[in-house]
Amino acid sequence: MLKNSLVLGIDLGTSGVRIAIINTKKKILFTSSKTYSKDLEISEDWINSLKALIEEIPNSLKAKLISCSVAGTSGTLLACKKNGAPIGKALPYFLSCSEHSCEIKKLFTKECAGSSKSGSVGRALRLLALYGNEIILRHQADWVSGWLINNWEYGEEGNNIRMGWEISNSSWPENFQNLKWLKCLPKIIPSGQVMGSICCKKANELNLPKNLKVIAGTTDSNAGVLAACPNKDDGITILGSTIVIKKFVNKTLSGNGISNHKLLGNWLSGGASNAGAAVLLDFFNLEYIEELSKQINPNKSTGLNLLPLSNKGERFPIDDPNLEPILEPRPVSDSLYLHALFEGLAKIEARGWKKLHELGAGFPRQIITIGGGAKNITWKKIREREIGIPIKICSRPPAAGVASIALKGLS
Repeated sequence: MLKNSLVLGIDLGTSGVRIAIINTKKKILFTSSKTYSKDLEISEDWINSLKALIEEIPNSLKAKLISCSVAGTSGTLLACKKNGAPIGKALPYFLSCSEHSCEIKKLFTKECAGSSKSGSVGRALRLLALYGNEIILRHQADWVSGWLINNWEYGEEGNNIRMGWEISNSSWPENFQNLKWLKCLPKIIPSGQVMGSICCKKANELNLPKNLKVIAGTTDSNAGVLAACPNKDDGITILGSTIVIKKFVNKTLSGNGISNHKLLGNWLSGGASNAGAAVLLDFFNLEYIEELSKQINPNKSTGLNLLPLSNKGERFPIDDPNLEPILEPRPVSDSLYLHALFEGLAKIEARGWKKLHELGAGFPRQIITIGGGAKNITWKKIREREIGIPIKICSRPPAAGVASIALKGLS
């Protein structure tokens, strides 16, 4: 690898796409983001956003790109034809298809991310019921990677854990072997492995090097972990549309809503709540949140006990698709209400760390926080009060984390 080589990271999140270009020393040379014009369910939106961002990259940087890697929301599933053409909308990761809970129960002999009510199997069964068995099913990152190389054969291991893929023994669960729809699932390859080179048509269309390698990436939350460059004793919280907590562990954890990933040779365990910064935007815009935050005393409790979910259903630390939000009583004061929402979210995060500890992970020495919500100092102080662990803010975007996989994949 030449010293002046560059790599591209593509991170598809709940609300939009971010890209980052880093050099061989992991220094960020370019980053940009774009919000989806419609929403997460529209695959055309993923591509249009990505195209717009790649167009912004200076040609001098594009010419030095040697590889790229894609991260996507874990569990967002798309039905498509074998040539990759999308069929209908994608089913987002937070959609629980409880009508298939009995079938899911029969497929799994132990608790895992696939057996969870929020896993991808329910969404797969709904898509198969709609479109039949002659389709292929691809998670967001795998489908976008396939779009770049014009080959939808592969799926990255971490993006398929919620479908039931077992990283520890590199296989689908035993009960999957007799499934009529096993052929609809991808051929799984590890994160960091070369998936292929960009196809000529896409290289010309995007003005990217024709020998650009596409490296199997990871999930959007794992990309965030890599961006934070944590030590073994650190915990990582991603405060985006949802709250995701992760920690490196010596051995895998087992429980509903828990995922275990192999990331650059280490086990990474954690869980993702459906609650997060998205619920704040249901009530206030960003500028008003910033203004109200200055009026809050983070050392005092509101005495309110909210459960700030945007919709019914939770994945972690409670795995319950029927869990109802608690968003009332709403005080007259907007700053008091925002304070109570911050507290409710902090309590969910605290319960998450407690859950990981109960399952065998040590409490973190410090929590490194990334994502849009990490910037809010008032929320940070409330979180420290509720969780009882020091918190450090990291501003590196997750796209830089997935770019580091593109770098490692060619070393």
